[in-house]
Amino acid sequence: MSGGNESGRVRDSAATRAALLTAAQGLFAERGFERATVRDIAARAGVNQALLFRYFGSKEELFRAAITEKGRRVLEEGAADGLLARLLARALEPNGTAAQGYWLQAALRSSGHDEGGAAIRRELGDEYVRALSALTDDQDGELYADLLLAWVVGIALMRHVHQREPLASADPATVARHVLRAANRLLPELDTNFPPPERNSGVDETM
Repeated sequence: MSGGNESGRVRDSAATRAALLTAAQGLFAERGFERATVRDIAARAGVNQALLFRYFGSKEELFRAAITEKGRRVLEEGAADGLLARLLARALEPNGTAAQGYWLQAALRSSGHDEGGAAIRRELGDEYVRALSALTDDQDGELYADLLLAWVVGIALMRHVHQREPLASADPATVARHVLRAANRLLPELDTNFPPPERNSGVDETM
């Protein structure tokens, strides 16, 4: 009987943590770090603030976990040669859709907060660079990967935050075609197909 109770507690703990991450990902994307309050995140997750701090310790730690959990999932969705296309798909999602909640928009809307940039660099940047640079034996492979990642972040920033035209309203497939064609000069092993293959329908990607 005690084993069953323990198993139930583990399931409840995992469900609570997942609910908090989902709520945080949504609110950080909608409002940015400063305007998304711990109270609102806890309320959306259906728990109290004390429980939020029990799981994550601080708002900054929750932000880091929310961004990196989402960003790491992009790595796990497919092979490294399709990573750039998957990142572009996130960066080019239109405004005013559920996709606004993607981790990349959340990070960009919080770019004025030091923890946001640090979380991306520390938790995701190195992993993305390793994945992309592994596609070439060139001694500048890591530099190529850094350049391409900087391009994706810049596209998302100009499209969603600054809403600069003509990029803000450009057709995603057109933008992706130009970017992937140029990127292929640096990393010939890149998969230039866009949009990338459908993501696993069993995984919630609306946040």
